[in-house]
Amino acid sequence: MARRNQTSTFEFLLWGLSEQPEQQRILFLLFLWMYLVTVAGNLLIVLAIVTDVRLHTPMYFFLASLSCADILFTSTTVPKALVNIHSQSRTISYAGCLVQLYFFLTFGDMDSFLLATMAYDRFVAICHPLHYTMIMSLRRCSLLVTACWTLTNLVAMTHTFLIFRLSFCSKKVIPDFYCDLGPLMKISCSDTRINELVVLFLGGTAILVPLLLIIVSYIRIMLAVLRVPSAQGRRKAFSTCGSHLAVVALFFGTVIRAYLCPSSSNSVVEDTAATVMYTVVTPLLNPFIYSLRNKDMKGALVRILRGKVSFS
Repeated sequence: MARRNQTSTFEFLLWGLSEQPEQQRILFLLFLWMYLVTVAGNLLIVLAIVTDVRLHTPMYFFLASLSCADILFTSTTVPKALVNIHSQSRTISYAGCLVQLYFFLTFGDMDSFLLATMAYDRFVAICHPLHYTMIMSLRRCSLLVTACWTLTNLVAMTHTFLIFRLSFCSKKVIPDFYCDLGPLMKISCSDTRINELVVLFLGGTAILVPLLLIIVSYIRIMLAVLRVPSAQGRRKAFSTCGSHLAVVALFFGTVIRAYLCPSSSNSVVEDTAATVMYTVVTPLLNPFIYSLRNKDMKGALVRILRGKVSFS
């Protein structure tokens, strides 16, 4: 009965953005602009890949999956933040907070898993080019993406269920603009030792294991490229990895800053800026990184903007 009452009446206050009334309009317009550009940019990437037969390769299949994950990831937090800014309300229901937490963890971890999968794809393409088509078949690519979705959902379900077990007392203020594991555990009046151990194990695994796989893949790629006799061949091999490396550096750099290197208690503004970089700015920049550094992608986007779209 107590759990049912908490679910139906309990609310949290999301207190992560500016409290200054004169800044609310600027924040609303800024977040709205970033959200619209993020959705439009990632949708254009997906549309370009779907409509251009030259982009029907494993690399772009994974890129389309990453763009879809970025759209969903941003849509988990920004629309609620926009509603709260516009309505001058900072509340989110208990059930809404758990739902937001689940999808935030799912799509956030999905980015790291997909980036590791894309690194593996580049490793196979450069180190085993003669067997690339056989190894990275459509069936294997589909299985890899399905495995990513399955693993991230299991991780998110575990964290969400453990948060559901906690009780919350009078202090309901979350010092962020969305529901996340750390702030929710801090304001709980239950014993959170199990939650902290699971966060340490599963959270660390979801970040560090994909990062380790990416590092190992690129060490193998670098060793293989250095054995290429011609300088032009080395440049061409490295150019196929440039966009991916830039996205990896941006994503994991912001994740590490936001979660593994938190500021002191008097640097709330810095922590909020770090979470905004991770949740909003990174999905915003990904389409630009891939489109500006990739001739095939730029060509496909130009054809779309000129109305030369074909789904055949």
